[in-house]
Amino acid sequence: MSSLENAVTRHVELFNAAVSQSDFGALVDTFAPTAVMRFLGVPAGPFVGRDAIARADEQTPPDDTMSIVDIQEAGPHTAQVRFAWTRGGTGSMTMSWNDGQLIDLTVAFDG
Repeated sequence: MSSLENAVTRHVELFNAAVSQSDFGALVDTFAPTAVMRFLGVPAGPFVGRDAIARADEQTPPDDTMSIVDIQEAGPHTAQVRFAWTRGGTGSMTMSWNDGQLIDLTVAFDG
């Protein structure tokens, strides 16, 4: 498994644990202090900075877990990920890292 695949897998594991435990601290800690998290097609964000991402998770916490469908390398530090929600529905994430920290996360939901 490549380092990008490991990073994606770890992110999804932390996300699912955060949803299950209603504690997003460990997940948020993986974001760089200046990270950006955005959502396409839904009225949320963008959230700029780790603190803004933490507030977003506190104010409107995700309530469904996900599984990875496919991971494609989109660049040396960027992955394009297809995922499926546990309760149904699919989407994609574009994720970029620098020095082991997530610096950019863009999430899109399929129809």
